Amino acid sequence: MESYINIDNNMIVNTTIGNVDVVWHDVRRAPFSLHGFYEPQTEPFFRRLPQDVAEATSKGVNSLSRESAGGRVRFSTDSPYIAIRAKYRVVGRSSHLTLISTSGFDLYIDGEFGSRFVKEFRMPYDMVDTYEQIIHLEGELMRSYTINFPVHAVVETLEIGLKPDASLDTARPYRDIDPLIFYGSSIVHGTAASRPGFIYPAIISREMNMDFLNMGFSGMAKGEEALGRWMATLPMSVFVCDYDHNAPTVEHLEATHYPLYKIIREKNPDVPYIMITRPNYYTQPTVQDNVLKRRDVIMSSYLRARSEGDRNVYFIDGMSFFVSPHQYEFSVDGVHPNDAGFVRMADSIGTVIRHALEKGN
Repeated sequence: MESYINIDNNMIVNTTIGNVDVVWHDVRRAPFSLHGFYEPQTEPFFRRLPQDVAEATSKGVNSLSRESAGGRVRFSTDSPYIAIRAKYRVVGRSSHLTLISTSGFDLYIDGEFGSRFVKEFRMPYDMVDTYEQIIHLEGELMRSYTINFPVHAVVETLEIGLKPDASLDTARPYRDIDPLIFYGSSIVHGTAASRPGFIYPAIISREMNMDFLNMGFSGMAKGEEALGRWMATLPMSVFVCDYDHNAPTVEHLEATHYPLYKIIREKNPDVPYIMITRPNYYTQPTVQDNVLKRRDVIMSSYLRARSEGDRNVYFIDGMSFFVSPHQYEFSVDGVHPNDAGFVRMADSIGTVIRHALEKGN
């Protein structure tokens, strides 16, 4: 069968960086800063949870916590090109997701007026466990960069290739505030974004210049106590709870949702806590009654917290994310948001986060 890739030159991916002269730098070493990972300097691959916590939570979380969703490396350089050399333990592939999202990286410039996308690091489709790619930039200006890690892959090593005489320095700093923590389902994890920088926690992070942790576990976020108690010990400025989709039943959601709030609140009495319901009510007509029952459970958690005197808890109705006339166009498969859906979610959730943080100042 003839391949479209062999017809359109724009689809061709070079498997190496060619004859460009580069010096390789390990991102685990200064001045690079790594974000979104658990002890990346000492762990053998880039993971999001400590092994004991992952194992105590569930077999699924133990596996998914190895995926690098939400991970970032940040630095500054005046190199006219940036290359990467990545080695994988697992390469993620799925029929309804892009390979750039599941196993690729993307590059942003972080400037005084915000961050802007530059280009993706695209790998060959038949890549097995390692690849190199290069992005050429405009001029030799000192700029700050963020490279987002893959959503559904296990990355063992990452090296950055720069011009041999290029300067290398620390990144433009995040806002001096504790990270945002996002806990939830495959939607938090970032499934179905076209590339890593389009997951909604990353969009909010860029817009607010804040660090974040992605505690999304595709299909496996079930409000487990073991994970909740570990997350409660982390520095945080806001906790976002978005696991409605993964609770196997309405009864399970009811049994875990408020207790998880109490676990986080016990150690973080003043941190804004945001409760979110699922966004895809309109695209799943066969389960709308179930969606409404789950919405009622989460609303009950919110009202109970308010009745107990908590004035720093917030409720976001996911039914409000995707509205007419395009409410059916914000997902890939009726469940997972596409890029437009993630932007809508980031706008709504980011608005509440800003309000909560401004109210506290």
